[in-house]
Amino acid sequence: MNTLISFLASIRWQDLIDILLNSYILFRLYILFRGTHVFRVLAGIALLWIFQRIAVALGLIVTSWAMQGIIAGAALIIIIVFRNEIRSVLQAKNLRALLWGFPQKTVRTPIDAIVEGVYELARNRIGGLIVVPGKEELDDFIQGGVNWGGLISKEMLVSIFWNGNPVHDGAAVIQDDQVIRVAGILPLSMRDDLPQYYGTRHRAAAGLAEKTDALVIVVSEERGQVVVAKGSTFLPINDNLALQEVLLDHLGASGEQHHGTRPERRELAGAAVVCVLCMSGVWFSIAKGMETLTSLEVPLEYMNRDPHMQITSTSDNTVRLHLSGSSALIGSLRAEQVKAKLDLSKAVNGPNLFNLSPENIILPPGLRLNRIEPPEIKVALDVPFTKQLPVQVDWIGALPEGLVLESATVTPNRIGLVGAQQFLDNISTVYTEKVQLGILNASGNLTAKLSLDSSRLKFADGTKGEVVVNFAIGKRPK
Repeated sequence: MNTLISFLASIRWQDLIDILLNSYILFRLYILFRGTHVFRVLAGIALLWIFQRIAVALGLIVTSWAMQGIIAGAALIIIIVFRNEIRSVLQAKNLRALLWGFPQKTVRTPIDAIVEGVYELARNRIGGLIVVPGKEELDDFIQGGVNWGGLISKEMLVSIFWNGNPVHDGAAVIQDDQVIRVAGILPLSMRDDLPQYYGTRHRAAAGLAEKTDALVIVVSEERGQVVVAKGSTFLPINDNLALQEVLLDHLGASGEQHHGTRPERRELAGAAVVCVLCMSGVWFSIAKGMETLTSLEVPLEYMNRDPHMQITSTSDNTVRLHLSGSSALIGSLRAEQVKAKLDLSKAVNGPNLFNLSPENIILPPGLRLNRIEPPEIKVALDVPFTKQLPVQVDWIGALPEGLVLESATVTPNRIGLVGAQQFLDNISTVYTEKVQLGILNASGNLTAKLSLDSSRLKFADGTKGEVVVNFAIGKRPK
């Protein structure tokens, strides 16, 4: 009991928001994709992920790697294979329908006209093949055909499949209240369990129904019978009322849905509970899993330094952080995700001592800081000032035999250096870079760059960092 109370007390309000937000996202994906092939494939991938985690826990290295590769490949296949279905689901008319609306199935299709047209075909022994789409796109499965766009009526359906019509030998596709396509070619089923008296129309209906969620109505030309194909099932239709009920159910407006929504509400409530439980499990495995310790060395970042002062020395430029967290979080931790910052806004001229605390450390959510080494940092600051110093040429080597350096002048002979006083106090002269005497054989001048030993010093404004050396060379007296 104490363990449970301690665990509940350790949960932050951010954790609750994290679980609820991701649960709602998962629930919205269920609402948008339920009943589609994408949803079934996603459910399969979720099961693979669970098995992969079990394989990792059991130490099955090859199995976990194989499942991880399958999951990555399956995610890419979903985007490629089901792109039309995903696009049709996500093409919401407004943001509300995508984020918190429930898809309302409205029946705009004139079911009575379809039923009357089908039985008119059956009475006259006219073969017919009518496709009523579900949620999934059919463009990848129906080949050829002619775009139609005619309003549905009994006379329209009969005229389409009349033997003298050039487009009678194919499927008619219905969308809302229109026949949008005629003479479409459907994929044939390869099943060997279909009755012998089923012809090409029945095999075409089975082929499309097996691959999509469409409902296909078949009117037999020889027997005048009506059969409906959906999924892997053929349903004989004995009268117009049975056909009407099948169409109402397929289009989402069956009698049960009109008279009450309690079953659907129970389904949605159950789905919401499952989403919360799944996200809670994922959160617990990531944030509260097996405790793992690690240490990380990160550079110190100095912030809010007075622009009129500069850092002259520090006791350390890096700190070692001892961290703990779940193995999943520790395993995915990258150095750039952790930062150590030191605020110098209250620093004064001279030495400063700062105690490091968790406020100075930025960590990814879910990780805990156990210790900081060193616990304090010494930082010395100084106000830079300008000091004028003489310039001297740094000669090396010797002149050629018989020559002597008679004189040398430097222009300018003094330059200004800017830096902290403790550095400038130890400098009395600025030297040029080394100048070889061995290459000089006559009087002249040269340009020499100035040499600075400290990166904390810089030349004053207006100083180029170089001087002109004028020199006179004569013959050595014998």
